[in-house]
Amino acid sequence: MAAFNFEEYFQSKFSERLFQDPDASENHMTAATRLLEKKREMLELEQALSAQKEAFQMKMASLNSRREELDKKELSLRGSLMKFNQFLIETDIKKQRAEKKANNERQEKELKVEEAAEKMAEREKLKSFLEKQRKVLEREKVYRSYMERVIEKSGEFQELKDILRKHDTLSSNLTDMIEKSTVMTDRLDSLKQEYYTMITKNDEATMRYTNIIADLTWKKETAMSNHQKWESLWTHIQNTAARNVLLLGRVKMATENIYIQIYKQRGLPPKEAESVDDQLKKIKTYIKDLTDIIVESSKQEKQSKEVFDRLAARIK
Repeated sequence: MAAFNFEEYFQSKFSERLFQDPDASENHMTAATRLLEKKREMLELEQALSAQKEAFQMKMASLNSRREELDKKELSLRGSLMKFNQFLIETDIKKQRAEKKANNERQEKELKVEEAAEKMAEREKLKSFLEKQRKVLEREKVYRSYMERVIEKSGEFQELKDILRKHDTLSSNLTDMIEKSTVMTDRLDSLKQEYYTMITKNDEATMRYTNIIADLTWKKETAMSNHQKWESLWTHIQNTAARNVLLLGRVKMATENIYIQIYKQRGLPPKEAESVDDQLKKIKTYIKDLTDIIVESSKQEKQSKEVFDRLAARIK
């Protein structure tokens, strides 16, 4: 169903009214007619709205159906994608396993080839060794023949084993003697080392004690020098103390004489048992008072002189 066009509807219904005279139209139509016209317009409008609503619902239903189909397709695609991913993962795993198996087989083949080469090399070495031993055996047959002739001519040995046994015994004895000689040589070297170590320690001890004696001698001389210095200083202190005591006695005597003269000047008997500090304080106070008196007298003398000068000037 086609969608209802409201613009065409309103244009068809109201285009004639736009060019009509409103007063003539209202006079021509009665109230009942206008009411019926309004109801008819409302009915047409409702029908148009219903048609529009049905069209909208049908469109929505179509859209919902299409959305469901799209959802189903999306789910189907997701499932296919997951299966494809799983297929890729399985294929990758199979490929890795095949590559790993091929690598292992190749490594095993290389190891077997290397082992075969080593076996062939060992075989060649053994063949070479056997050939050398055969040549040695051929070369040493001369010595065997020589030893057999020695046994025939010598009455001491009966068989070749006896000669070899005797040779082993002599070799063992020689080895023992060499070992004993080595032990004795090591012992002698150890004793020499101990002797040299003892001599070195004695020399070091002698040098250390010589240094100690020299240090003690220097300390003794230093102590004696300090003793003389301090003794001289003590004599000087005693002499200085005696002079200071004599000077202090004179100062005390002079202080006491000044103290007594001050009290005599004031016409008072001096106080007994006053300390030197108290006497000096009183002397200081007296000198200060005397100084103030002298200053005041000088001021008064100056003022008197000024008055005398003024009077003399008036008399003239």
